[in-house]
Amino acid sequence: MLETVVKRDTDLGTPEIISDKWVSVTIDGYEMSVPEGTSVMRAAALNGVNIPKLCATDSIEAFGSCRLCLVEIEGRRGYPASCTTPVEEGMVIHTETPKLHQLRRGVMELYISDHPLDCLTCPSNGDCELQDMAGVVGLRNVRYGYEGANHLKDQKDTSNPYFTYDPSKCIVCNRCVRACEETQGTFALTISGKGFASRVSPGQDQPFMDSECVSCGACVQACPTATLEDNSVIELGQADHAVITTCAYCGVGCGFKAEMKGETVVRMTPWKDGKANRGHSCVKGRFAWGYTTHKERITKPMIRKSISDPWQEVSWDEAIGYAASEFKRLQGKYGRDSVGGITSSRCTNEETWLVQKLVRAAFNTNNVDTCARVCHSPTGYGLKSTLGESAGTQTFDSVMFTDVVIVMGANPSAAHPVFASRLKKRLRQGARLIVIDPRQTELVSSPHIRADYHLQVRPGTNVALLAAMSHVIATENLIDMDFVRTRCEDKAFREWFDFVCLPENAPEAVEAETGVPADQVRGAARLFATGGNGSIYYGLGVTEHSQGSTTVMAIANLAMATGNIGREGVGVNPLRGQNNVQGSCDMGSFPHELPGYRHISDDVVRHEFEKAWNVTLQPEPGLRIPNMFDAAQEGTFKGLYCQGEDIVQSDPNTQHVAASLAAMECVVIQDIFLNETAKYAHVFLPGSTFLEKDGTFTNAERRISRVRKVMEPASGMADWEITCALSNALGYPMNYTHPSEIMDEIAALTPTFKGVTFDRITEMGSIQWPCNDEAPEGTPIMHIDEFVRGKGKFMITKYIPTDERSTRKYPLLFTTGRILSQYNVGAQTRRTPNVAWHSEDVLEIHPVDAEDRGISQGDWVGIQSRAGETVLRANVTTRVQPGVVYTTFHFPESGANVVTTDNSDWATNCPEYKVTAVQVTRVTQPSSWQNNWSEFNRKQRALLHNRVTMDETTVTD
Repeated sequence: MLETVVKRDTDLGTPEIISDKWVSVTIDGYEMSVPEGTSVMRAAALNGVNIPKLCATDSIEAFGSCRLCLVEIEGRRGYPASCTTPVEEGMVIHTETPKLHQLRRGVMELYISDHPLDCLTCPSNGDCELQDMAGVVGLRNVRYGYEGANHLKDQKDTSNPYFTYDPSKCIVCNRCVRACEETQGTFALTISGKGFASRVSPGQDQPFMDSECVSCGACVQACPTATLEDNSVIELGQADHAVITTCAYCGVGCGFKAEMKGETVVRMTPWKDGKANRGHSCVKGRFAWGYTTHKERITKPMIRKSISDPWQEVSWDEAIGYAASEFKRLQGKYGRDSVGGITSSRCTNEETWLVQKLVRAAFNTNNVDTCARVCHSPTGYGLKSTLGESAGTQTFDSVMFTDVVIVMGANPSAAHPVFASRLKKRLRQGARLIVIDPRQTELVSSPHIRADYHLQVRPGTNVALLAAMSHVIATENLIDMDFVRTRCEDKAFREWFDFVCLPENAPEAVEAETGVPADQVRGAARLFATGGNGSIYYGLGVTEHSQGSTTVMAIANLAMATGNIGREGVGVNPLRGQNNVQGSCDMGSFPHELPGYRHISDDVVRHEFEKAWNVTLQPEPGLRIPNMFDAAQEGTFKGLYCQGEDIVQSDPNTQHVAASLAAMECVVIQDIFLNETAKYAHVFLPGSTFLEKDGTFTNAERRISRVRKVMEPASGMADWEITCALSNALGYPMNYTHPSEIMDEIAALTPTFKGVTFDRITEMGSIQWPCNDEAPEGTPIMHIDEFVRGKGKFMITKYIPTDERSTRKYPLLFTTGRILSQYNVGAQTRRTPNVAWHSEDVLEIHPVDAEDRGISQGDWVGIQSRAGETVLRANVTTRVQPGVVYTTFHFPESGANVVTTDNSDWATNCPEYKVTAVQVTRVTQPSSWQNNWSEFNRKQRALLHNRVTMDETTVTD
């Protein structure tokens, strides 16, 4: 049953004011109390009195331009705007009088005199605030004709693929401009012209697509008319109901309202009460959901004996039965551990739980791993070792209380844009910023913000840089000794202190290695230690290194040494790349850990699961993903069940991964498209998108949010039902009737989830774990009074240079990252109009390196490493430093991971994507790998296109 909500959120006119002091006022004869500083408009709305408004909305600061919200205040002259007038003790306010009625109607008449009267054919008909306010003020006629000057013939801007700008309908309320500034922080819009000539202008009177606009949708959301309107609404009309769900892109976990007509999505609008996004969104979550109904969706189960055979469409029973029989055959022939499974960070907690349970209980092996290994497994290891819990410490809201921010190895504007908007808002309020990154990201310098320090570290030297910062803090007596004495292990601290004070860790001593001037390191360290509340946000530029776990521990050391743990505005915060990276780890997707990060060798914990699952579990850890690949090529690992993950494109050393899959006898892929991994599959089980799911995601701040089904799965089966069917066919019963029952099992067996239920999440909106008897409403901030492990533990973080260093043969360092418009392997976003912004991956190279190689802008260049070679277009830019080249990895034909090697983190096997020694040369044709890929892709697509449909009685040999 679908859960519906009202279509329009309540708008209280102006933002909430937080104040300990309350004042009493009288509005229309009723006395009420509100926080001091609250606007008259909001005070009235809180008590059920809705003052007419056009330029005011509670997501942005009051502006006072429309003059529709006038009120009378006893003892004051004139008619002040209620949106910009704060309440005062004893104030007596009248919101409805004959004079106010007359004034408002006159104002509205002026607006309508320069507005098309096409309400019946307007796309915003039924969802237009101008239309609503005309009715509220009782406007019945317009005395001013259309013969004079007007804007009714202004031309539309249809350049953006997702929304249309119609200036003929603009009332110049400024809401879109203010939303772009205050909510998004891009400052892409302005009001050009004066007086009657005033109009909203993207950039320098440019089309939207040529401006700085990032298509977050904030302007469209804020617009009270049809001036800025979703193209989907123009095409489909207004929705008739909405369902609250959670975005399936990055780890911010934005709440959205899926606005629907039947089972057709009309638009996705950010949920105002979403605690992760607070009513904001980015281009992906707001607009890029069309892949759900893309023509390339595979909705029928398919099987084949060999990857050179055409696919056969079969029934669900036959596909499940064939997969189960193959797994049984392989285990019977090659042994219990010859098969395994991979969970996905794009799937729900409930789906991930079932996959790891299937592997442990039905396969009876611990050969289960997750794509989270290739991004944030060092976070789990490093934070567990130092703080005692494998997760970030804060809420996203906490950044609004910080004074100094370190952003390290992360580009939030591209990868976590909604969080980036909140961060930039705090920076505009005066917080200081330290960026540690090999590239010059948008945060280093952009409209209205500039980093105090950009430590442009050489890839692979993060540990040395953090040791140098710690050296400064320790040797200059900047350590918060009260915090350390109270909260941390003394012996471990003393050992760490002696270590960081060594001369070899001084900024001057490591300058040649890191490439960062010593004075910059010293300045940044002093700022972080003395600047007030200090917070650290980091991304894959920290974890995807051979010393990724060491770097995470060094970050935790830095936070503990400065006392920046356990309150608002501080903390250690990993920015998770995919929507459920945190959840896939929480659910026990690693071969050595059961759910809740408890080791499989722990007899007490393991017996608890054995009793609940009625099965005997193996006590020894299984294979990690890299070990599965190696075993496949050795001939001992023969079968894989992979749900929702494209390991061929996303894992390092693509040719090694492909060869490993080709060596397996049964690869079962559960996904929505024929991705790169599915081209090596023998069984394809059509998965479902987030719009077809019930369940939960857990975001980067440990926030568990509901995912609600808005349409039935196109394949007829939800992902959790498919896993249950496979388990049942293997002989291990799974008989759930709804994902809520799976969550009940998760809560029963995972201490940090003990108090979590679907009903509780619905009641609260979302819950941050730990949620248990001690914290029945969840835990927004961790480690407040003590660390989860008791005393915080400082760890020695000695810098050990990576083996992947530049050489005469490979003199450049190759690193990778994301871009705003695309997501991960691009399987979803490449099938949307987002390709208008980014249609291919390019190689960023510094002008000095380009000149040395005779490379010009747009040239084809070959990138060669010891693992392989690919060819991309060159983008000559100073965003990268000399000696470093950079690309994204959103298009399979780019082959970014053909170049990356199988180097990995010493503790977790997280791949070292961020440091690969390469040579770059100008070329004129694709690489041999790209030629082979093109041919293989052509053949696999032909086999899909020529698939045959088998009847229900067909038995496959």
